[in-house]
Amino acid sequence: MIRSATLLVLGLAALSVAAGPAAAQRQRLSMDPGWRFTIGDPAGAERPGFDDRQWRGLDLPHDWSVEGTPRQDAPGGGRVGFLPTGTGWYRKAFRVPAGARGREAWLEFDGVYMNADVWINGVPLGRRPYGYVSFAYDITPHLVPGVNVVAVRVDNSRQPNSRWYSGSGIYRHVWLPQVEPLHVGHWGTYVTTPHVDSASADVVVRTRVENDDASARRGTLRSVVFDGAGREVARTETTFALAVRQRVEVEQRLRVAAPRLWSVETPHLYALRSEVLDGERPADVVTTPFGIRSIAFDRDRGFLLNGRRVKLLGVNLHHDAGAVGAAVPERVWERRLEVLRAMGANAIRTSHNPPAPEFLDLCDRLGFLVMAEAFDEWTMGKVPEGYHRYFAEWSERDVTDFVHRDRNHPSIVLWSAGNEIGEQDTPDGVPVLRRLLDIFHREDPTRPVT
Repeated sequence: MIRSATLLVLGLAALSVAAGPAAAQRQRLSMDPGWRFTIGDPAGAERPGFDDRQWRGLDLPHDWSVEGTPRQDAPGGGRVGFLPTGTGWYRKAFRVPAGARGREAWLEFDGVYMNADVWINGVPLGRRPYGYVSFAYDITPHLVPGVNVVAVRVDNSRQPNSRWYSGSGIYRHVWLPQVEPLHVGHWGTYVTTPHVDSASADVVVRTRVENDDASARRGTLRSVVFDGAGREVARTETTFALAVRQRVEVEQRLRVAAPRLWSVETPHLYALRSEVLDGERPADVVTTPFGIRSIAFDRDRGFLLNGRRVKLLGVNLHHDAGAVGAAVPERVWERRLEVLRAMGANAIRTSHNPPAPEFLDLCDRLGFLVMAEAFDEWTMGKVPEGYHRYFAEWSERDVTDFVHRDRNHPSIVLWSAGNEIGEQDTPDGVPVLRRLLDIFHREDPTRPVT
């Protein structure tokens, strides 16, 4: 028996990010409303039948540290504003309607601080230590008819683990994408613009198409580019054949005539619509915003955007919003960027970790240049319980997911592999950095890394 007081019914038409006639094929449903939460570590809270009726009801995003009372003896000390950290649990009961059967479902977290253990219907999905990276799990095999229960244990008890206020909990959005067995993979679209001028632009699209059906599939990948007014400006199609459980990366090239270039003054955006056709039937549609622009760093002229020298006038921004905490409403970011723009700033360094996805969306729309940073520690620790404890096991996966999530943002002109790293003046620093550089350039060869 499920003793949770909150159920969310996920209807197929509740929310979709797809466009056009095949919009019903892919859904990306918000999982933010209707959670139960408690501070502490109750035994058995991962079980579907656990009684959470006495837990607090809330909606995500949520930062429990900023709600607490400051204490001089707080384990994190002044780094976390003398606020409480510890361990907390989140649970959510939801229904997947019968019409969704036969589709795949992913549980996607934009950010959980930190050491997030996730279960669905009592089945462990995995642990993600890094509190700033986005991650997802395929929950398809574990869903049941009727009520399903997701449980998340968040362990921020080992202190100090950060040199600044981190917050605690599921402090960014949670999503439930639903797709057909034949689909574009998670973060499976990669758009680059290797040749750009005022007359035309080459748009190269690499799309990972996946067949998770029980039989082989033949189909077509149709890629269509729309300008900011919704007008079609380019399209191409590629046929494919996939065996059972096979994935393939399809590369396509499109030409956009007289492109409107993305810049700090005129941040024009385009949209790529990726349509997967199973025979003639639309199976999946994914829309990816991107910008058409060129970047270069020249030793004599400095940074060049679309061939023109631009001085980066920037600031560093942490992931929190001061007294608001780590669960930052989008309008707070928008207002902060508006003030920075009025000051004359045109560039942001995301100190010292991957930011929220919506923050980068705003930078795209408002015309900010971004240095997107991965880590504050590698193998050498700055604080006793920091990321250096996880670097050896997790850094390649964290960098790969970081780049895959964010590499389509035109605002990002530079990756940062680390901030004020202790290894930079040690003999071991070069091979550690070389390994990270190889991962960054493997996943995105279009941007330099510092």
